[in-house]
Amino acid sequence: MTPTQAILSLVLATMVFSVALDLRVEDFRGVARAPRAVVAGLIPQFLLLPLATWAATLVLDLPPNIEAAMILVAACPGGALSNVVTHLGHGNTALSVSISAVASVIALVLTPLNFTWMVSTNPATAGWLRQLSIDASDIWVSLVALLAVPMILGMLFAHRFPRATARIRKPLARASVGALLLFIAAGLIRDRHLLTAALLPQLGLVVAQNGLGLALGWLGASAFGVGIRDRRAITIEGGMQNSGLALGIIAVQFGADLGMVIIASLWGIWHIVSGLTLAAIWRRQDARALARS
Repeated sequence: MTPTQAILSLVLATMVFSVALDLRVEDFRGVARAPRAVVAGLIPQFLLLPLATWAATLVLDLPPNIEAAMILVAACPGGALSNVVTHLGHGNTALSVSISAVASVIALVLTPLNFTWMVSTNPATAGWLRQLSIDASDIWVSLVALLAVPMILGMLFAHRFPRATARIRKPLARASVGALLLFIAAGLIRDRHLLTAALLPQLGLVVAQNGLGLALGWLGASAFGVGIRDRRAITIEGGMQNSGLALGIIAVQFGADLGMVIIASLWGIWHIVSGLTLAAIWRRQDARALARS
């Protein structure tokens, strides 16, 4: 793990810990009693977005490596950051965590399966077909180190030390979000020489694909008739893919192809921007509704 990855992992783990301070075991029991919402969250990730991306690559005349990268990102599950963004947007955090956990496990099978059939059935990308093998350790590190451990520690801390929790909850949440924003800003400054007008077409593709994922998440949740907090969680899960996993696959199995790396890297930045923006909009809506009441 590089120093940059270690810092990002620490920031994400801290954010998950701060989110867990507001969770209770009963929140997860409610999700277990109504697993339909979990299914509703998995369908956009592993069916709707991959199908829509595959159809788009058939219509668009793009370089094969760009189309392959779009397909790969669409085939990846969500990441731990989606739980934090869901919490910030007043969504059902327990549902988001449950979806992320299930998605991380089934991604070991469905991510290679989705990628293989999408790439092989697209004439432009058929030559890019690889026997995609997902390193289970990549999934388990994300699931255990970045999600399960800080989540459990946060819930235990809140249970054992309620007074301390009340004091640190808001400051810790703000500090961890601020650290994430500083991390992104530092990365943009470090790589500013790469941020040229030539990247605008790729950024446009990423913005469109991410927007499609968010929209499909919302529509899928609405079709299942779940409540507003569940819809928010499912929307975020549908639009925040694990671009870090995609970058790891590209580095190992595609020789760090530059075009693919650019798409996955832009995804890693943009889905945070779109997710936090959506969370801010939802919080504002809630504040207005509370003021009216």
